[in-house]
Amino acid sequence: MTDARRHNLIEDAQGIAYGATMAAFGIVILTHLGLVTGQTAGLAVLISYATGWNFGPVFFAINLPFYLLGYLRMGLAFTVKTFLAVGLLSALSLWLPGQVAFATLNPWLGAVLFGFVSGSALLALFRHGASLGGIGIVAVLLQDRLGWRAGWVQLAFDAVLFAAAFLVIEARLVLVSFLGALVVNLVIAINHRRDRYVVA
Repeated sequence: MTDARRHNLIEDAQGIAYGATMAAFGIVILTHLGLVTGQTAGLAVLISYATGWNFGPVFFAINLPFYLLGYLRMGLAFTVKTFLAVGLLSALSLWLPGQVAFATLNPWLGAVLFGFVSGSALLALFRHGASLGGIGIVAVLLQDRLGWRAGWVQLAFDAVLFAAAFLVIEARLVLVSFLGALVVNLVIAINHRRDRYVVA
């Protein structure tokens, strides 16, 4: 008997497509304003600023080592879905900037919009058994192996990342970036509740 709560293939496909597209749009907002964010995407953004390389290929390459960890910890379905989400985000981040332009975008409002858009993207991916890979997988693995809380591991990584950002972008933009990262985390913390949303 099939579990009626589980998403079917079509539902998963649209969830991953929505999540990757909204995440790519969030990156367009972020990079247009010269801001940074946390986690693996933030590392890719920072590298792209420092080197002039495009975000998409950098983000895709950074995630490659994490798929084995994802497979060992989360299984094949999670790993395949995450690979597809990361690949789609990487491709869209190359295409979307040529399709979207902002005549006016206040940095503080842009940071909030980035947080809302990216938070909804991550929620969609989480609810369809995928992620954007990277540090989150390592954090969960360290929690399992060493007892370190995953949230603290991710927070420590982000603290180092934002400290490094001061070397690459203006201090004012780093402070604006904190707002965007805060909004992303609030959206996820408030809405990603297993006790309320049980569909896998």
